[in-house]
Amino acid sequence: MATGPSYRVSFRRRREGKTDYQMRKALVTSKKPRLVVRGTLRHLSAQVIKAETNGDKVIVSAYTRELTKSYGWKSDCGNLPAAYLTGLLCGYRAVAKDVKEAVLDIGLQAPSKGARVFAVLKGVLDAGVSVPHDKEKLPDEERLSGQHIAEYAKSLSGNTDAYQKRFSETLSKDLNPEQMPEHFSAVKEKIVSSLEKKPPRIEEKKPPAKEKRVRKAAKPRRSRKKPKEEET
Repeated sequence: MATGPSYRVSFRRRREGKTDYQMRKALVTSKKPRLVVRGTLRHLSAQVIKAETNGDKVIVSAYTRELTKSYGWKSDCGNLPAAYLTGLLCGYRAVAKDVKEAVLDIGLQAPSKGARVFAVLKGVLDAGVSVPHDKEKLPDEERLSGQHIAEYAKSLSGNTDAYQKRFSETLSKDLNPEQMPEHFSAVKEKIVSSLEKKPPRIEEKKPPAKEKRVRKAAKPRRSRKKPKEEET
């Protein structure tokens, strides 16, 4: 451990490998909402967060477990297709909240090409939110749709034990891994149809009805003739 009069202990979250404060400062001072992507081996989360003086404010969020509960996702929640769909879900919710642009915050995760964090980013971009990025980092469309999973399942079809062991969770939900691209497209369609912002319906304004003028009763005319003087 470093010692000496000039040594300064790092912040706790930096020592735990949770926060890069130098990067966080750069993101916060951009004055743009942050697209915060975090994940474990089995799940991912995406949040659009705005930094305020009294703390961070979460504008919208999306989680991979929502895909299973609300949209019928039957595959693993930690793969690339699930990451993309989570980003798409978060992006449409952000657009509904009038969020037009954001900056990507991946924390201390390594920015590897085609990683899950960039699959989430691709979903947010497709939803209509502008986020600065390098296009080379984004996964290709075949991997986002799960085509690589389907091809891997076909390669294991001859080895029943390995096939059952690798895809036991997916098979238990009545989904053949070879049908992953079709299943991905169906779930994506559900998300788009339920959250895509539709143009407001413009109702034709009818011309105002003409008001009927009520004629006032004519006042009795006064006779201009002087009354005759009575004879005495």
